[in-house]
Amino acid sequence: MPATTYAVSGMSCGHCKATLTKAIGELDGVSGVDVDLDTGHVTVTTATEPDDALIAETVDEAGYKLTGRA
Repeated sequence: MPATTYAVSGMSCGHCKATLTKAIGELDGVSGVDVDLDTGHVTVTTATEPDDALIAETVDEAGYKLTGRA
């Protein structure tokens, strides 16, 4: 399964981590989400190539900013 790492700004605490893990984890095809607050990276594991636009939209709706692939 492919794992894709994204740079996300605005994350600073455990609540941020939990919010993004839940929001991204609910997307179809996502089997895992790992949020690293220290680096500002979110690694998403999917069954197929991820939909970057959908993930960016989900991150934005949660109140953060996806700035691209890391």
